[in-house]
Amino acid sequence: MSGGPFFFAFDKVQVKYEMLRAHLVDGLPVVSAASEHGYSRAAFYLVAEAFEDKGMQGLLDEKRGRRGPLKVTPEINEYVRSAQHLSGAELSLEVAERFGVVLHRRTLERLRRT
Repeated sequence: MSGGPFFFAFDKVQVKYEMLRAHLVDGLPVVSAASEHGYSRAAFYLVAEAFEDKGMQGLLDEKRGRRGPLKVTPEINEYVRSAQHLSGAELSLEVAERFGVVLHRRTLERLRRT
């Protein structure tokens, strides 16, 4: 692994960049460059593809957490908060019938508390 004055081993973006550089500039085989930087051969190719597609942005890890839109719309949220007399299971059925969205009873119960 590169040990120059500007190398910080805990910076994942820099490690990925140095891994690519070791292969492309220094001529290390993919397997050697990957293993020296703590990655597998398969991971090397994923990093290389991401870098080719997005440049330095491709070296950043993906955001954690939910990736898609939430099913709960403001209308559903308002309805759930106003239907205090229904159980979670009953509310789940009501929301499915009224809004065409299937939500677990626990999700609806949590919505009420917030």
